[in-house]
Amino acid sequence: MDYIELHKQYKQNSLFGRYITLRDIEPILMKFSTKYIGESVLGKPIYQYTVGNGATKVFMWSQMHGNESTTTKALFDFLNLIDSNEELGKRLIKDFTFCIIPMVNPDGAELYTRENANKVDLNRDSIDLSQPESQLLRKVFDEFKPDFCFNLHDQRTIFGAGTSGFPATVSFLAPSYNEQRDVNEVRAKAMKVIAGMNTELQKYIPGQVSLFDDGFNPNCIGDQFTLQGVPTILFEAGHFQNDYYREFTRKMIFIALISGLLNINEIDIVDGNNADYFEITKNNTVFYDFLYKNVKINYDGKEIITNFAAQYKEELFDGKLQLNAYIVEIGELKGKFGHYQYNAHKMHYEDNLGNCPKLDQKANFTLGKVIRFENGIKL
Repeated sequence: MDYIELHKQYKQNSLFGRYITLRDIEPILMKFSTKYIGESVLGKPIYQYTVGNGATKVFMWSQMHGNESTTTKALFDFLNLIDSNEELGKRLIKDFTFCIIPMVNPDGAELYTRENANKVDLNRDSIDLSQPESQLLRKVFDEFKPDFCFNLHDQRTIFGAGTSGFPATVSFLAPSYNEQRDVNEVRAKAMKVIAGMNTELQKYIPGQVSLFDDGFNPNCIGDQFTLQGVPTILFEAGHFQNDYYREFTRKMIFIALISGLLNINEIDIVDGNNADYFEITKNNTVFYDFLYKNVKINYDGKEIITNFAAQYKEELFDGKLQLNAYIVEIGELKGKFGHYQYNAHKMHYEDNLGNCPKLDQKANFTLGKVIRFENGIKL
């Protein structure tokens, strides 16, 4: 199957970049038979779309963290496919019934924050259900009674696939249902689907698929739904080289969604062998956006050679998202990588404050008095 061509054909081109809000998706939702199911803290509508005739029921939701929009884009690409006359789309509609909430946290999406308008992380509200968005998500879960859940998120650029030096472009998790992280039949089903998705994604991003930490937290939605007896799969859309808009990663999530669904019908949990899942490398916090090596600085009156790192902050100004690089670490930085790396070969560091980088200042500086860096990048 040519997934790349398929995505090109059904990509929702009106959705682009990292800042995706309710205003962006509402016009698209109008072409589907969406159902208004309630409101956010600030009164924004939350929608549900149910489609399909199949016996296997799959519940999908995206952007419960408002600043995690990549999977929302991929979800609309997927919706275009199953709404088409494409044979694959018809097959999926025949085999499955989908219940989809494409934006759980519209207030957080507007504000570009992880939390909702009450500054509550909805993915830590699965027991208290203190927020209207959490209550709606749980209500739909209880009424729909899914066979599988797809919990769609983004992860930061700090994650690598193990210690390979490759970014974790897509990460998965079959959440635990107890402190011991035991594997029961419910969790095993999720593991089997993830193993199948990994096999497919390795064709496109070899060495760049990983597993998220499986520590048990019943306040997290995935852990809670697994505890309720429903196989739940966490999708984490991460970084691909030079893809800060996450348009390539979006394509990988689209592929994962389809291959995961096709794999559901082929699950055989009788053998109890989950080795393919556990062989997937683990997420590891080893990346900075920028890493500068062998830089000469003046520190405490002495010249020394060191390394320093900068990281983008995603900052919203006048309704536009900016990626602004700030210095976050200075030192040996052993075992760390940069999505952008520069070897200064012992050139002197200088900025408008002096000859030593300082934490939390913008990454605007010169090396050797002639090589200028603005917002982390060499000019």
